[in-house]
Amino acid sequence: METYVLRVWLPDRPGALGAVASRIGAVKGDVTGIEILETGAGQAVDELVVRLPDATLVDLLVSEVRQVDGVQVEEVRAVGPAGHDPRSATLETAAQLVGATSRAELLEVARDVAPVSLQASWVAVVDLETSDVLAAGERSPTASWIGAFVHGARSAEQLGSPEVRPDSAGSDVIWAKLPEVDLAVVAGRERIAWREREKRELDALAHIVAIRWSELPSDA
Repeated sequence: METYVLRVWLPDRPGALGAVASRIGAVKGDVTGIEILETGAGQAVDELVVRLPDATLVDLLVSEVRQVDGVQVEEVRAVGPAGHDPRSATLETAAQLVGATSRAELLEVARDVAPVSLQASWVAVVDLETSDVLAAGERSPTASWIGAFVHGARSAEQLGSPEVRPDSAGSDVIWAKLPEVDLAVVAGRERIAWREREKRELDALAHIVAIRWSELPSDA
């Protein structure tokens, strides 16, 4: 069996999800998990964990799901041997953040572990006072780009403007400001937009970072 995560746009009406599940069953797929990422304006964005008997059925799966009126497939991705359990991954990240015994270790967890639970390409932590990047994943943009993003986002926030995403290369970036410790946590990934539940998850993890940062002594 092969496991995939299918991100779909659904009309927010009774029976829509059932119709999608029926189409998945028509290609011998089995829905083993559902995450509601966002609702509003008559639509919902859901992630479905689907098991298929054979990888060759993926294209047929997508074609079948698209036959449901009003449904769009935003992304389909294969899941590795570890499976797809976002709640468990988030708890594991939170546990490691809480368990960090130094600020350096806290930054390492944010950089290396948080991207897994957030399904991000990279995560960075920025000093708001100096705009210095304290930690950033290997796939992150340059430190100057991240600093410029945070500066622009803060300026837009102060002006009451919409959220700023100054990358035109097909990636999407979100951030969580931690004014109580003068830090920001920034996360980015390619092509797929961040949804409300994912933004709340970043806010929650960033809050833990702030608490632990204030509790731990300076590494200097």
